[in-house]
Formats: sequence, C-alpha cells, structure tokens
Amino acid sequence: MAERSFVEEVKKLRLGQGDVFSGEGILAVTKALLEAGVAYVAGYQGAPISHLMDVLLDAQDVLSEYGIRFENSASEATAAAMLAASVNYPLRGAITFKSTAGTNVAADALANLASGGVVGGALIIVGEDYGEGSSIMQERSHAFAMKSQIWLLDPRPNLPSIVQAVKWGFALSEASNTPVMLQMRIRACHVHGRFVCEENRASAFTIKDALENPARDLSRIVLPPASFLHEKEKVQDRWPAAVRFIQQHALNEFFAEQADDIGLALQGGCYNTVIRALNLLGLADVFGNSQLPLYVMNVAYPLIDEEFDRFCQGKRAILVLEEGQPNFVEQNIANILRQREIATRLHGKDLLPMAGEYNTATVLSGLRAFLERYGKMAAESAVSAGQVRIPAVTLPIEENHALEKAVHARPPGFCTGCPERPIFTALKLVERELGQHHVSADIGCHLFAILPPFNLGNTTMGYGLGAASAAALNTPVANKRAISVMGDGGFWHNGLTSGIANSVFNRSDNLTIIVDNSYTSATGGQDIPSSVAVNAHRSTGHDIEKAVKGVGVKWVRTIKRTYDLKTMIKTLRAALTIDKHATGAGPKVLVAQSECMLNKQRREKARIKGAIAAGKRVIREQFGVDPDTCTGDHSCIRLSGCPSLSIKPNPDPLRTDPVATVLNSCVGCGLCGEVSHAAVLCPSFFKARIIINPTRWERWLHQIRQRLIGYLQRRDVERRKQYDF
Repeated sequence: MAERSFVEEVKKLRLGQGDVFSGEGILAVTKALLEAGVAYVAGYQGAPISHLMDVLLDAQDVLSEYGIRFENSASEATAAAMLAASVNYPLRGAITFKSTAGTNVAADALANLASGGVVGGALIIVGEDYGEGSSIMQERSHAFAMKSQIWLLDPRPNLPSIVQAVKWGFALSEASNTPVMLQMRIRACHVHGRFVCEENRASAFTIKDALENPARDLSRIVLPPASFLHEKEKVQDRWPAAVRFIQQHALNEFFAEQADDIGLALQGGCYNTVIRALNLLGLADVFGNSQLPLYVMNVAYPLIDEEFDRFCQGKRAILVLEEGQPNFVEQNIANILRQREIATRLHGKDLLPMAGEYNTATVLSGLRAFLERYGKMAAESAVSAGQVRIPAVTLPIEENHALEKAVHARPPGFCTGCPERPIFTALKLVERELGQHHVSADIGCHLFAILPPFNLGNTTMGYGLGAASAAALNTPVANKRAISVMGDGGFWHNGLTSGIANSVFNRSDNLTIIVDNSYTSATGGQDIPSSVAVNAHRSTGHDIEKAVKGVGVKWVRTIKRTYDLKTMIKTLRAALTIDKHATGAGPKVLVAQSECMLNKQRREKARIKGAIAAGKRVIREQFGVDPDTCTGDHSCIRLSGCPSLSIKPNPDPLRTDPVATVLNSCVGCGLCGEVSHAAVLCPSFFKARIIINPTRWERWLHQIRQRLIGYLQRRDVERRKQYDF
C-alpha cells in the first residue's frame, strides 16, 4: 500500500498525438517511456524516484496493452541485470533507482553491461538524491558514468526537456551501443508543467520474439579476450558515435551565444536555478531570456570539445556551474581549453562552493563575484560603453543567528505510533540492566534510533548490511553480544544472504533484530515479499522466520506485537544473555512485527471517515496524562520520544516543573502507558475512548457523568473556600 495512489493520474498516459499533457515530472517520464516504445521496465523504489515506481505499478493496465514487462526488483542490482535483455535483442529497456546508493548496489551489473555494450536502447533513470533533499552520503552519479563509460544526461528541469531526454536517451544508447544514464534531481521529479504528446507505441521487436528467436553473440560476453576488446571499442567506436549523435541532434543548447564577452557553462539540471539568479540580477526575464551567453550541457558526460571551442570564441572568461565534488566537468573543460590552446579564462569552484547543492542564494553569490571580476558591475560609464551594469541585490536567504538560537533543530524521527519505537525503548531498558552494547544500524526508518532520545547505533554501512556490519565484532571471550538491526525491506534486499546466511556460515554469536512492519516504509509503503496485504500484481505473505530458519538459524523468536513492551524486554534479555552452549554456535534472530502506523492510519482514517459520514458509531482510543498525578519527571518522553508527547505548564502553583501532556495527534498505540509500567515510572497515564455518533444510552450516561462530576467539583470549590484567607 504505497503512500500515494496514481490511479487517476495514469489515465493521462493514454493521451495521443497533439494532446497536451499536464502534470508531474515522474508522470511525464512514464509517458515518455510509452512514446519511446519501451519493451520492459524495472527498478527499486527510493527517493526521489519512489513515486515513479508507484506510477508504473498503477499503470499496469496501460503497460500491458503495449506488451511492456514491469518488475519491482528485489534490489538495484536485480534491476540493472535485467537490462541484459538489451544486449542481444533490439529491445528498449529502462530501469530506475535512487542514486548514488542504488548505483553502488547495481555497480557490478552496470559495469558488465557497459563493457559488453547493448543492441537495444538501455536507459538507467537515476534519482540524483543530492544536497538538501538527500538522505544518503553526498556523492554523485557522474563518477560512475565516467568510470564505466556510460553516457550521462542531465536535462533542464521542465517537462518538454525531460520527455525529450528520455527519447534521446534510448536513441543515443542505440547509436553508440552504450547504456545511458538519465539523471533526475528530486525537484525535477516533482516539477509540474505541460508538453505536447505523441502516440504511445509498442516495441516493434517484442519479448515474445526474443524468446522464440534466441540470439547469442560471444563478443558481447565479458570474458577474455572479448573483455579486452571492449575497452578499445569504447574509445574507438562507441565514444565517437555518441559525440556525433549529440552534435547532430543538438542535445546541448546555446542561449544568447553572442550577447557578451563572458558566459556561463552549466549542467542542464542547474538551469532553473541559474535563470532565477540571473533574473534577480536583472540579466534574465522570468521566461528564461538571458542577457548572458549560456551553454547548457543536457549531456553532462561526455563533453563535446567542438562545442566548447565554439562557445569560448570571442569570450574573455566562462564560469562553470557544477554541483558537487570533485569538479569533474571543470577539470574536463580545463583539459579541452588547454589542448585546443583556447585563451578563455576558466572559473568554477574558485568562485562557487567546492561542495554542496547550488541553490539560488549560492549561485547568486558566485555570479556576482564572477561579474565583478570582469567589470560587469562597475560604474555608470560601463553602461554607455555597451556593458551590462548589475544592480545591487540582497540575497534571498541571509543568516539569522537570532533565529538559529530561538528555533531548535528538528532532526528526523519516528512517526506518531510507530511500531519501531517500542523496540528501541525496550533495548534502552535492557541496557540499564546489562550495560551498553555495540549496535550496528541499517538503512530504513529504524535508523532514526541513532538520534535522541534513543541514541542507539554505532555504524550504518548500507541497505540490508546491518548484520554484516557487526561481523568483525565476534569473539568467544567477550561477555557481550553485538546487536545489529535491519528492516524487512533491507532483509529481502540484501540482508538474508549478506547478513543472516553469512552469520550462519561463520558461526556468529551476535543478535540480529529484524524490524518487520510489512512494507518498505521509508520509501513510501510499497509491498515486499513479507507484506501481509494482498497485492493483485505481486506475491506477498512470505514469512521472514521461515526464510531465516531456511538458511540455518536455530534461535529465532517472533514477536507479533512490538507494543507489548514486557515481552520485548524479556525476549531481548534472553537473546543477549543465553549461553551459547545451550543453543549451539550461531546467530540469534529476533523478528519484531507490527504494521507501519502510517500505512495503517491511511487505511483506518479512510474507513473511519466513511463510517462517520454514514452516521455509524465509531470509537477512537487516545491516551492522556493526569496533570495532578504527573511529577514532571518526563521519563515517558525520554524513553518514547513520541511526537504526540509534549509538555505544558504545571497546574499546581507550588510546583514549577512542567507536566507531560498528550496531543490530539495520538493514535492510541499505548507505548507511553507501557513505558510507564515497564520502567516503573508513574501512574499518571490514562486511556480515553472518544465515541463519535454515540448511542442514546451513551449520550444519557455521559450527561449523568457530567452532572455528577460537576456536583463534586462545585462541592470541592466550596470546601476550599473555607480555607481561603
């Protein structure tokens, strides 16, 4: 059950020749795939392209009409290996995943694909999760494209450019027998716009044709001596073919080429930001008409020597805008200028930050420095000489130290009612007894446990690699076991073999906690093999415990309800203290199950809303705190961290410490109450039942209670008056 449905939006995918498509970037990519005659699509969900996978799944009927095979791949490597269908057959295939994490996982398959080359167009759509929108290490896809000689497209972030890039990507791949990478930044994925459609078309050569007419080309298989020839082929044949195609079809763009004696060379993905900065400087209008020459590299790799030669003619200097580090593009341009003896001065990272995302404020600052250096912000006399004078502009974003002090940082955390929170609450309580343990974290929602209030987790090495991260921390002479954590998504992605089976093989004595919330929750709630939900297009309901036992784990425990804190504590204690001789050498595995609360609430809120509208009786449970009983210790918050737990002023004038309170966002998971009892804290928590559309009996009973409570309150007020002075 994905967090967002595209059932209505995918109807636009049936638009035909001349129709105007209006919508989001990811939908435009899907429409472009259909118009390009793609034969098969696969991928692994991950920001910023999670919704692309969701769109493809919701468009299953449309895809099947054109004979398109679509798969939710087990991992990025699985998706990349699927492109092997384009090696021997004229089948256009596309895959998608988050980068650079996904590219790293898929590296082996992509390297082999790039070595042998392709016959059919092979397109790799990577979600460039970089800068402020990123949730991973700050790296770029560019390095991998250069390393494996995969051409990298980075189109301007508007729908016509994105759609055209998809189509050019397939054509460029076929013209050069090389896979092509299409880089989609997070804002490009979700940008809205419109473009004029073409007809969808089915692949002329089908998957059925490939199966019934198998082809084999020994020279395409990456095995000596062919593998040695592949490198030579890349340089002598494929690269020149790609350069010719890029030039002939003008994939890169020139704007206002002769407007001035200085210019800007930029990656296509930076175009909107640069235009906005130029607009603030009075050098471009809102429609993108620039007064400075622009060379837009919609193809970020390979660079075209002849085009740089052309752009630099008559220019004193150019500024290169390239996000990230190292400055691959700038170094490449420097080499081109040097070899061609072009005297144009080159600027880039000397005027712009070495690393980090180039937002409008950053680009604006760099542009001003560049323009000042070449006298474009000088006196009025410069205007009369035909040069541009730049007005003073205040940066749209300025540092505000007072605001930084007043507003606390808001790190990411678990959602209200998240079933993963009690797992780490229990672990904190067990550590009070047994001392601190080394915890190898993993990618997923559970990674938030490394932050306050839990502060658990020493390392995270990759998706599904939690158990593998603790592999070195094994010794028979230690009195403690290392703990590793992985989610159900990570388990099926990589953890079963790299973590669990590896631990069995090497007789690891550590504990692995598998957090099973029924979905790949961190990427939007997509189904996985162990999901309990029935999926019309996928096979679900495969038990994690059976899979773990299947690779040889002897000590396995499954907890069906993570909110049962006492059971969680008891099981964790047993797993960390049991004598290894009692169970034999080997890993201990705890499967902690409870459905992702976000997905559950998406379903429940829709059901409740419908029931209320129909006038049906609905009960909603919510917890509260008695302010007269609360001592202000706040251990409930420190051991839970639930967003619905907060503080408010103490009603007792003789006590200054604020008391805990439960906000209306509470979903009634019960953890705060469980914590109070398990940690032997305070009895201030109570559970309230909120009844919507109550029965007549419940209304009458409520009135009686209100009258009784009112009477007792009035009597108490009168009694207190006797002691007033």
